[in-house]
Amino acid sequence: MGRNLQSSTRLRPVDLARRHGLSTQAVRNYEEAGILPAADRSPHGYRTYTPLHAGALRAFLALVPAHGHRTATSIMRAVNECAAEEAFRLIDESHAELLDDRRTLQAVESALRDLEPAGSGPAAVSGPGGTFIGPLAGKLGIRPATLRKWESAGLVHPRRDPRTGYRVYDEAAVQDAGMTHQLRRGGYLLEQIAPLIAQVRTAGGPEPLEATLRDWHGRLSARGRAMLAGAAELEAYLRERG
Repeated sequence: MGRNLQSSTRLRPVDLARRHGLSTQAVRNYEEAGILPAADRSPHGYRTYTPLHAGALRAFLALVPAHGHRTATSIMRAVNECAAEEAFRLIDESHAELLDDRRTLQAVESALRDLEPAGSGPAAVSGPGGTFIGPLAGKLGIRPATLRKWESAGLVHPRRDPRTGYRVYDEAAVQDAGMTHQLRRGGYLLEQIAPLIAQVRTAGGPEPLEATLRDWHGRLSARGRAMLAGAAELEAYLRERG
């Protein structure tokens, strides 16, 4: 690495900044964060960079859309600290997360395909046939408080047991809770989910969600391709480091 850092090609912070559409302060911040290797200093104390630093910056900027700013930063720090195995572990985690997101999308699509047309199913499950908040939360792997929050947002509508006052989730409410949970895992906000749930209730099928599902597929595909691009730039940087 030292040989590369002492390359005869010298770059100023502004050179790196202009090539990548950044400010010179951003370049300095990236160096201080460990994303770039430490720069040499001129006799007057100015930072001087090399093509190795440019490679590091290209790798980082390619990793961000694939892994997010925080993980991309951790990957570059690990590489610059000669801890490549840690960088590979972080990359593996992102790939596992993407695979999990794909499975979540498949689960959402499956759940929507299984939806009964509006009015064809029972309007409510009375008495002991209903599900209480604790068991439903446990089944979904969330806290009861999360279900109450979804209720406040108008996403789930449990009825109240007339004798105990406890929330009872009938088949429709359980279905809404499951779909909300899956969409939340897909990265959608409650305010984005609310109209989708309302559309499904009204239309009784997955058709209103087709555009959303296409967008979700597109975002996953874009992230997958970003991972390929990030991996290519990171591999180039690793080769340059030697």
